[in-house]
Amino acid sequence: MLNKFKPTWMVESIYHITPEQIEKNGIKGVLTDLDNTLIAWNNPEGTQELKDWIALMKKNAIPVVIISNNSDKRIKIIADKLQLAYVPRSMKPSRRGYIKAAEQLQLPLDQCLMVGDQLLTDVFGANRAGVKSVWVMPIINSDGWNTRINRFFERKLLKRLLKNDPGMILRKSLD
Repeated sequence: MLNKFKPTWMVESIYHITPEQIEKNGIKGVLTDLDNTLIAWNNPEGTQELKDWIALMKKNAIPVVIISNNSDKRIKIIADKLQLAYVPRSMKPSRRGYIKAAEQLQLPLDQCLMVGDQLLTDVFGANRAGVKSVWVMPIINSDGWNTRINRFFERKLLKRLLKNDPGMILRKSLD
């Protein structure tokens, strides 16, 4: 039961994931959550570090798609600024959004990597869809009201996951 929520990797932030690590693991495209993974949920601009990371992925021909439960209106503003494709209202942890994103990339699910800050939506959904997953620390320590509920359960779940698998540690890379 717990393995449904276990990420393939735990990495400090999306910025620690490099094209070399992605290619080494047979991954051809990155799916990413929006709020608290790419940007702080309360800051739609994005940092220079984010823009540099996206440019690095593009330079290495690794497409990035935002997959979010947010509305089209909310995501479009940010995705357009970052020049990224996106799947709105993905209904994570449903498989639906992951399948749509992989179709946009014209890749099989097992060649995609999902990066997100929530075990209950991002990682669980990726595991259900057969997508490798990276759980990252949230960019900021505050959340919208709906995410606070998930975080409560996530803390308990993470404790159990770590207890059952001492090798599951937060790293600075996929290696």
